[in-house]
Amino acid sequence: MGTNLKVGLIGAGYLGKIHLTNWKQIEQVELVGFYDPNPATATAVAQELSIPSFETGEELIDACEAIDITAPTNHHLEWCEKAIRKGKHVFVEKPLAASLEEARKIVSLTRESGVKLQVGHVERFNPAFLAIKDLSLQPLFIEVHRLAQFNPRGTEVSVILDLMIHDIDIILSIVKSDIKHISASGVAVLTDTPDIANVRIEFHNGCVANLTSSRISMKKMRKIRLFQKDAYIGIDFLDKKTEVIKLKGEQEEENTFTFDIETHAGVKTIAIASPTTPAVNAIQSELRSFRDAILQNSRTLVSETDGMLAMDVAHQILEKINQQLVGR
Repeated sequence: MGTNLKVGLIGAGYLGKIHLTNWKQIEQVELVGFYDPNPATATAVAQELSIPSFETGEELIDACEAIDITAPTNHHLEWCEKAIRKGKHVFVEKPLAASLEEARKIVSLTRESGVKLQVGHVERFNPAFLAIKDLSLQPLFIEVHRLAQFNPRGTEVSVILDLMIHDIDIILSIVKSDIKHISASGVAVLTDTPDIANVRIEFHNGCVANLTSSRISMKKMRKIRLFQKDAYIGIDFLDKKTEVIKLKGEQEEENTFTFDIETHAGVKTIAIASPTTPAVNAIQSELRSFRDAILQNSRTLVSETDGMLAMDVAHQILEKINQQLVGR
């Protein structure tokens, strides 16, 4: 491999353009070009961003060492397979694939070939989430709200695979336990698939996660609240703010406000901290981490297995909602 990693992108739609702009700013990367099946899109993006447009995706794959796939979900398997079979590393947007069977196929192809694959669960790189990476997280209860205003883009998949999958991935990365039980309900309001859903996930270690996702809200919200022994942690993915409320320890960080409360056990001191959120571009951070995994031959931060596990849970949820809808 040369000094610069040769990268190409497939699918220059809304997100694809954002990825292309970010790739241009990342060191040790040579952005070879992109492919989009729509000639008008391809011409417009090539002119606007001054990036070569390839006639076919296959030609682009041949010219690169790594491929970034931001094509619609139903084309993920097709492009992943073409790239992996040619020994190219793959970054693929979430969800990993259109179905669990397709996701499993991508995982087995990746393992057989030994290439690096990273799934675009961008919230793992959100500054508000990065701010708590050094905290000991052992939540007993998790409350999640992810609400979005209606946008026709992305409605080919349900709100579970479109929005909630972000939170499923985050929760699976925090709770180190297998799932014991899932209950879910959802309603299709404006599209043919659930637009709003509420889910309860119970883990074997006793942790319970309650998730609500909607894509027909008046206001936006992306919050996770973690409750654990002696601590409450609030993560606001939208405003990129984090707060930690806990019993005062021996050493407190900066930006900490303390006050005393009376309890049955006597006076306790509560500390409220606002950890510093790093000023990072989450999309650029995830693409950089993909670059690093290839150049340093290390594990990708969000692997194909992580992507498949999140999809597995998402599909169990969809199954529960379908059973509930059929039962009405």
